[in-house]
Amino acid sequence: MKVIIDTNGLMVPAQWGVDIFNELEALGYDEFVTPSAVVEEIEKLKGKVKGRDRTALAIAREMLKKCEIIEAQGFADDVVIEVAKSLNAPVFTNDAGLRARLKKEGIRSIYLRAKHKLAIE
Repeated sequence: MKVIIDTNGLMVPAQWGVDIFNELEALGYDEFVTPSAVVEEIEKLKGKVKGRDRTALAIAREMLKKCEIIEAQGFADDVVIEVAKSLNAPVFTNDAGLRARLKKEGIRSIYLRAKHKLAIE
């Protein structure tokens, strides 16, 4: 099954030490999709952050190698929602604002709970 991964989700391994791909596979997701707008967001953030966040972004760029990149331009959160709708797939994110929007749209979200385990909402 497919799952959309946003910028925040790709940063989880560096921030919390969680292997997101193993955890997602344990939930039954084996196809990882990221819109190109998320890739662009990561590149833009790279020059704006320092320290731990910069390291997290570097690791996020490495995580992209395991994802299918779908061409989709625009504001990353809007694009993530549109891609999730078109693929009928949940979104992995810890971004509270995006999770609220997903819920409003009837799209399931997957998030990090208790700093070590993924949960589906």
